[in-house]
Amino acid sequence: VQLVESGGGLVQAGGSLRLSCAASGTTFSINNMGWYRQAPGKQRELVAAITVGGDATNYLNFVKGRFTISRDNAKNTIHLQMNSLKPEDTAVYYCNAWGYSDYDGGVDYWGKGTLVTVSS
Repeated sequence: VQLVESGGGLVQAGGSLRLSCAASGTTFSINNMGWYRQAPGKQRELVAAITVGGDATNYLNFVKGRFTISRDNAKNTIHLQMNSLKPEDTAVYYCNAWGYSDYDGGVDYWGKGTLVTVSS
């Protein structure tokens, strides 16, 4: 499985960006997809996640009300709409897909990351 992110870039504080992550390959074992981020000198943290089979979502408290995760199962794609961006949101954002099946066992895939820079 390959995960390819797109949509990062430079934006001013208060602006918006939309990240996308497209999964290709054998994806039937993936149950969840989400976005992590890692700022310089900080640990990687989960920003938002969504189940593939349903609509359950989970958000980092700091982004609640500003970020929205969504999915397009037909295209094996998830999106992260980021509004009211703050300089503290500056980080490399990574797409993650994970799950379990009796065929594959546990699976955990990562994209290469896309840089989001929010200027003050």
